[in-house]
Amino acid sequence: MFENAARIKTRPVHLGEVTIGGGAPVVVQSMTSTDTVDAAATLGQVRALADAGCDIVRVSVPSRAALKSFRTICAESPVPIVADIHFDHRLALGAIEAGAAKLRINPGNIGSWEKVDAVIDAAGEAGIAIRIGVNAGSLEDDIAQNENLSLPEKLVASSLRFVEHFEGRGFENIVLSAKAHDVPATIATYRALSRELPQVPLHLGVTEAGTVKQGTIKSAVGLGALLADGIGDTLRVSLTADPVEEPPVAWGILECLGIRRRGPELVSCPTCGRTQVDLIPIAEEVERRLKGVTKPISVAVMGCVVNGPGEAAGADVGVACGRGCGLIFRHGEVLRKVSEDAIIDELMREIETL
Repeated sequence: MFENAARIKTRPVHLGEVTIGGGAPVVVQSMTSTDTVDAAATLGQVRALADAGCDIVRVSVPSRAALKSFRTICAESPVPIVADIHFDHRLALGAIEAGAAKLRINPGNIGSWEKVDAVIDAAGEAGIAIRIGVNAGSLEDDIAQNENLSLPEKLVASSLRFVEHFEGRGFENIVLSAKAHDVPATIATYRALSRELPQVPLHLGVTEAGTVKQGTIKSAVGLGALLADGIGDTLRVSLTADPVEEPPVAWGILECLGIRRRGPELVSCPTCGRTQVDLIPIAEEVERRLKGVTKPISVAVMGCVVNGPGEAAGADVGVACGRGCGLIFRHGEVLRKVSEDAIIDELMREIETL
């Protein structure tokens, strides 16, 4: 039987009540897409992301004008807020003062080491973490132009340089990411980072993964492979979509690997010539109704007795459909026979009793 590799135990990094690394549950996050200057709109999206399953949320701070609203967002958010900073180290200093629980910076685009060090020192004094965010599109020139290195080797070289500098300065409250849009490169990079820097918590992500369909597939393959190896302490699924679409995909990946569960799992067969009910709309409606259920249970919707109570015996509750009817079962034991038009209501009624 396949089993996930043991989680690699990294250093713990704390963001309020949320812990990244140190054996803590894998943390799910996303990023707002609203104008940060609009505190009400951004807070609304933060709350929606939290409701969708985010443990932490990242918010861009692109200008000094955004710092005032960023302070309000940090103060009123239901989850820890990560400040996303590029180019201007003064924005990082302002975000720390405004209450950020963590910074995300790419030291390669902040400027001189003196500016990076100013951010490190301020974060250390405030007791907040920094994610070092290395990206394939913004590597330092000497590394980017080295034709003897593959992309994963370039990402690892940049990461090692930054981590060595941060730790050499006595700052160990770091999380590391090294993202590319290429899935094999992402997998190779993170496997190498896990070997080279086993102490550092890793933030997983396939950057610029695409729209919902493509991005979900690329993220599931890339992040799933790494998580199955025991690699990764936090993740974001990056989709060209409403960010609220991202957390359910992240949770789906974690749940499929048995790493962390937030709600029900739906087990449903693909249908075949033996199916004698219109199973697809039944399964879709059950899936819709399960969105309001928080119990970590398994629910089976099966199209015939072949794939019924026997094959789905491990489900907490389920239905095996026949011509115009369904058999409601629990842990493989048939409880009762119901008419086809009552299948969904009867199945949900049984779920309520669990």
